[in-house]
This record gives sequence, C-alpha cells and structure tokens, in this order.
Amino acid sequence: MAVSLAAFGHRVRYISICPPNEVGEAAISELRRWGVETDHVLRQGKRLGIYFAEAGANQRPGKVIYDRENSAIAEAKMGSIDWESALQGVDWFHTTGITPALSASAAGLTLQAVRMAREKGIRVSVDLNYRGKLWKYGKAAPDVMGEVVRLADVAIGNEEDCQKSLGIPADVDVESGSLSLAAYETLSANVLERYPNLELVAITLRESRSADQNIWSAVLRNKERFYQGPRYEIADIVDRIGAGDAFAAGLIHGLDVFVEHEKALAFAVAASCLKHSLPGDFNLASENEVLALMNGEKSGRVQR
Repeated sequence: MAVSLAAFGHRVRYISICPPNEVGEAAISELRRWGVETDHVLRQGKRLGIYFAEAGANQRPGKVIYDRENSAIAEAKMGSIDWESALQGVDWFHTTGITPALSASAAGLTLQAVRMAREKGIRVSVDLNYRGKLWKYGKAAPDVMGEVVRLADVAIGNEEDCQKSLGIPADVDVESGSLSLAAYETLSANVLERYPNLELVAITLRESRSADQNIWSAVLRNKERFYQGPRYEIADIVDRIGAGDAFAAGLIHGLDVFVEHEKALAFAVAASCLKHSLPGDFNLASENEVLALMNGEKSGRVQR
C-alpha cells in the first residue's frame, strides 16, 4: 500500500520493525527503491516474518501459509516505537488487522499508535484484514479490532472482514459467484451504526467464478449516502494478492484528489482492478493508468 501511494505521488513513511541483518536490510532497500521513507523502521529482533503463497488456478484455490511467530514485529511491545517522532508531520495514518493478529504485544502497539494519531488530529484508516490463521494467542479478533476501529475515521475490508474482525453478521454467500448489493448496503449501514465515529466504510466485492476469473467491485457508505463502484470482469488473473492494499491506497488517494466520494471509490476500484494484472505484492500502476481505466480505456491494446 505504501508503494502504491508513493507511485501516486504521495510522500509516504513506513513504520515497522525489522531484524538488523541482511534479510531485514533487503526488505527495507526494496521499499526505498519505490520511494517509500524508511527512517522510522527500527532494527531489532532476530527474524523477519514471512509467508508462502501457492497460486490457485481454475477451480483450485490459492493458499497462504504464514511463518510469523517470533518475528521482530510480533515481539514488539508498547513503547518499542517512539510514536511522537514517527508521526511528526503526518496527516494520515493507516494500519491493518494483520499486526494485532500476531501477538498480544503487537496488538497493544497498534492500539498505542492509533490513540496517538487520534490525539494529534491525524486521520486514521484501518484495513480490517482478517487472517484466521494468525489469531492464535487467545484473543478473539473482534475484541481487539473493535477497539482499533473505535479510534478510526475510515474502515476498509470485505464481507468476511466485517463478520470475523468486527463480529457483524452479513447475509452474503461469496461462494455463490453472485453477490447481492442489498446485502452490502445493509452490512455497511450496520458497521456505521456500531461505530458512529467512522466517517466512511468501504467494502470490496469479489465474485469468484474461478481462481482465474473474478468480477471485482466495491461499495462505499458515508453518513448520508451509499455508493456502488464500477464492476470489472477480470479474466486470466496474474496475481490477486495485494488487491485489497491497492484498493485502500486508491481510496486514500481518491479522497485526497476528488471532492466526490463516488469518484474516489471509482478510482480505488480501478486501481485494484489493475493490480490483478501485476505479479507480486506491489501495485505499480500510475495515477494516469488508473484514470485511463476509469475513463473507459480497458481494451488492453498495446500502446505505441
């Protein structure tokens, strides 16, 4: 997400903890390569958390195996990061549900960060990012994520995130291959009702016909209106990992450059649609490429 925002022209600071070894330095160098500031990445701990991703195809689903235990960020504690310094000059702070899923101490660090951001008047967005394989330290996701979201201005996720990170039921059958817009309208309203501090709730919609063919869209609700984004049929997916982060980055950028929330949503959906055509975690699509798709240029013809 940080790389995507940097590609859109924003000054972006990444705040984390990496081990002081060649693996950690390689990760930090890769972020720097794409224009992300890393001055507030601490060097401590013994190992970098990793995961293994097996790509799906046709009717075979993709799979992810996490290896995050005893990683530098999982062992981080409240006070590990000097948030007063790290948040200096920041006007938007973004975090996800993955960090607080790693350990009780990482959850405490996340809550400390959002509280400090809130005190400083910094806008806070949270990608709910429910990962059932990570919540293993005795806390249920809603018990932790509910506290985080109560301090946020913008919540982002899919229908599973809302159900399992926040404990809000949804009448949605994602396995059917066809999603009910009315169910998402109700779900987004229920999220805002439970968390009246939120300004916006954005929910992505993925209709999976197979691992290679999806229909991609999203909805957005503010205090006054409910918006549906454009729908894109995506065939022959190159890599869907990172599409949610691409959406979040696109939404933040869209809210920054467009007055209308409808246009911000359209930009986010288009940005995340393009991510499906790029291998790896990073969405390297430029603002102009996203705007071109928004404006109907979707033939895929070679540009000469």
